[in-house]
Amino acid sequence: MLATAPRPPLRQARHVRHVRHVRHVRVSAVVVVLLALVAAVALSAATALRATAATPLTVSQAIATQSGSSQTVRGYVVGEPVATSTVNRSGFTGDYAIALADSASQTDTSKMLYVQLTTQWRSAWGLKTNPGLMGKQIDVTGPLSAYFSHAGLKSPTAITAVGSTPTPTPTATPTPTPTSSTDTYYAAAIGKSGTALRSALHGIIRQQTVLTYDQVWEALKDTDQDPNNSSNVIEIYSGRSIAKSNNGGGVDQWNREHVWAKSHGDFGTANGPGTDVHHLRPEDVTVNSDRGNLDFDNGGSAVNQCSDCWRDADSFEPRDAVKGDVARMILYMAVRYEGGDGWPNLEPNESVGNGTAPYIGRLSVLKAWSAGDPPDTFEKRRNDRIHVQWQGNRNPFIDHPEWVGSIWP
Repeated sequence: MLATAPRPPLRQARHVRHVRHVRHVRVSAVVVVLLALVAAVALSAATALRATAATPLTVSQAIATQSGSSQTVRGYVVGEPVATSTVNRSGFTGDYAIALADSASQTDTSKMLYVQLTTQWRSAWGLKTNPGLMGKQIDVTGPLSAYFSHAGLKSPTAITAVGSTPTPTPTATPTPTPTSSTDTYYAAAIGKSGTALRSALHGIIRQQTVLTYDQVWEALKDTDQDPNNSSNVIEIYSGRSIAKSNNGGGVDQWNREHVWAKSHGDFGTANGPGTDVHHLRPEDVTVNSDRGNLDFDNGGSAVNQCSDCWRDADSFEPRDAVKGDVARMILYMAVRYEGGDGWPNLEPNESVGNGTAPYIGRLSVLKAWSAGDPPDTFEKRRNDRIHVQWQGNRNPFIDHPEWVGSIWP
């Protein structure tokens, strides 16, 4: 007969069950408490998020918070910034930026926030296209960062009229960028030659946004950016890489070189030919001064601070790497500015020493330079940026170098 283990006394068994029940109750209570804490934290976070979303920064708060952090700012549209301390309140020249203030009547630029309008926002929020936005209250979301060397908000991710549904980043087809089919842009010119081609190209490229001379600074920092150092630009003649911030009129700074010398046609820095970025380039102040308003030709003596550039009494020869660039900029100007809109009729010719006449030479040399130095990656990117980001038009002789010989056989 098998032995049977003795059963615990009834009182002991009940005690064991009681202990187990108590432990279960305690564990359950801990779980309930933990779940309650998690729910409380989640509710608190959600409440904080709703509170943040419901209270955009004022313009004065945004001016004091130039940290690069992304914030939503509420303010009234009070003008178009065109320089660090200049805001147009009428006669708007472009759709590149708007100024916000805490009051619709504010005129003190130090109390304004400059908002950059990147490509996707311009048609809906630029003041040249939408002057009725003046005085409207809007919310803008984006990084708080200086723009035009002024307190600003750059690259917005959302713009909303107060009281309306938020406008997401548009997903519509962007402004055309060059691919193997820039023929879409040049549709009216394809198949033409000679004077018919020139006329068609003029009609295409004259459709552009006209910049101010102050806006040229910002444009050049983009169009001529050093591909190996995004903080620098490349000077056209010297080829030197220099800090974007080191611009101005001092020795060893860079300034805005008019490749088509502004005295040739006497247009100065007037909006239009005087501010067209297709022929404005960064250049060392000293080298720019040495070039002056000279025509282009081969030969001469080495230029100070630019040993592979040359000049004599009536002409200037740039370094080999940009001779084609120079030629195509000059030829662009000749086709773009044909005497309309109150601007001079610019023409290349075979002379040097053209002075204040609206001519520049030497055409045969420029044609040779264009053929010998075809468009490179830097020049093509520059053409793209001017088209997409700044002026909305292109230099046809970068896209189709063969058109040089067709127009000027």
